[in-house]
Amino acid sequence: MEHNVESIRNKIYEIRGQRVMLDFDLAELYGVETRALNQAVKRNIERFPEDFMFQLTKGELEILTNQILRSEKVSENTENISKGSNLISQIVISRFLDKRETKHDKGWGGSRKLPYAFTENGVAMLSSVLRSSLAIQINIGIMRTFTEFRKIATSLQFPDYAADVAQLRKDFEELKLDIEDILHDQNDINESTRAQLDAISEALAELQPKEPKPRRRIGFMQDQ
Repeated sequence: MEHNVESIRNKIYEIRGQRVMLDFDLAELYGVETRALNQAVKRNIERFPEDFMFQLTKGELEILTNQILRSEKVSENTENISKGSNLISQIVISRFLDKRETKHDKGWGGSRKLPYAFTENGVAMLSSVLRSSLAIQINIGIMRTFTEFRKIATSLQFPDYAADVAQLRKDFEELKLDIEDILHDQNDINESTRAQLDAISEALAELQPKEPKPRRRIGFMQDQ
């Protein structure tokens, strides 16, 4: 089972100012039931303080599902429901809860429990309680995705950085043309020199931050 960075990114949400993943999405990635994942956590609850894991409130779940409603195309049948957007929201909330639980999956006691959210630290800790080879590989992919988000956030903290690199790249390209013209006139440009110039140009291109795609504060971490 292969999950690339993009598929994992679409399962990351931002709640309470933190990027998190929900228990049922993690269970799906790990190839286990949500109940099994939560039971493993419960047996090792001392490893999951509040900054590693927390349970969503009903209000947070409603906000999340409303964001999804705005980002997804609502099906024709749902659009024709006469009771309006509140009922639609309840349907989507029910979809979350149904995805999280099966008939025999009652969470940590009781039925239709609200989802648990795991922060980056919480997800990392899961690898110590879910020790299958699949869980380890999935965790590696998830950690890489969180790292990607941190890089984007860091670049946004230094708005002049992108402009500086862009200007440096522009200046170098102009200099590169001048150098090539001079060497061409002297019949002294060779493949090695051209390769070195191209390598510098490519390095500057790599340094230039890609324009980050807009993200929602609560909801799927994907394109608007």
